[in-house]
Amino acid sequence: MTTLGVRCLDRAQVISLGGGDFDAAMADIVDVLALFEAGQARMSPECVLPLAADDRPGYAYGLPAWVGGRFDAVGLKWSLHLPPQKVGRPSSYSTTLVNHRDGRPRGLVESGLLTAVRTAAVSALALEHAAPGPLTRVAVLGAGLQARTHLSMLAECFPGIERVTIWNRTPSALAWATQLAWPFELVVAAGLEEACKGVDALLCCTNAERPLLGEEAVAAGRLVLQIGRNEVGFAAIERFDAVLVDLWGEFRLTSAKSLFQMHRAGRFEPARLAATLADLVAGRWRPVPGSSVYFSSFGLNLFDIALAARLLEAAERLEVGGWQPLLTLPGESP
Repeated sequence: MTTLGVRCLDRAQVISLGGGDFDAAMADIVDVLALFEAGQARMSPECVLPLAADDRPGYAYGLPAWVGGRFDAVGLKWSLHLPPQKVGRPSSYSTTLVNHRDGRPRGLVESGLLTAVRTAAVSALALEHAAPGPLTRVAVLGAGLQARTHLSMLAECFPGIERVTIWNRTPSALAWATQLAWPFELVVAAGLEEACKGVDALLCCTNAERPLLGEEAVAAGRLVLQIGRNEVGFAAIERFDAVLVDLWGEFRLTSAKSLFQMHRAGRFEPARLAATLADLVAGRWRPVPGSSVYFSSFGLNLFDIALAARLLEAAERLEVGGWQPLLTLPGESP
């Protein structure tokens, strides 16, 4: 008899298994991009479900993908995004369900932190390969989980950074950052203009629904990473010497990301795209020193499935997490 089931990992277990390891996440992303280009990984556009009831606004997203190679995974990331909640309650929830590619159930992973880590890992690859000059001064906009994770990524992956300026519309929300020890000087900016002044890279990690940055954000030798939804205005994007994306996919037709809104408005043609993340990690494109570069990070569900599969493989080997049987089959193990 064969019993099939799923292994469930909570956030603490995700962390214990290396879910916060930026180097491992970057290696996963590089491998997934190679598999994608070889036809050994695919994803479908996200399914968006509006939560339209007056007492429960927000959206639910289903993001399926499969990844071959060492990951051997097909899965679905399921996330809910809600308006700001009561103090102590998150406004988003994320889990990832993974099967083996032959269909056998594999596991269910709490993915809120894992999503932030894979996003920061993509940013780390962009900083490594697309920065048009040395990185010594960086600004991070925002105070939520993405901003926190990006600060940790900068501290762990870029020892040459000397100063990081942080800014948020609500300064009190940054108190946590000033209470921690960092390997660089940390400065809380009084205003957005001050935060952007003299930096080599600008990491936008906010929930802004309207652009925060205009043409003044474009500067020679500067890389601007848009991690949030709609932080960079069309006029600014038009001025950058090079525009990059993680992937130019069908989601450009529906996504609220600034660049894709701009494309649908007829103000950005695909021919102007300089490179994708795959081009960067493969060495097919490098920035001109002293140029201005913009990178739009959409966030690919391919990476979510791969990272979750790596953790589940480790969990199976180390017998971490709760295992729930689902179905008993007669005969030999598959």
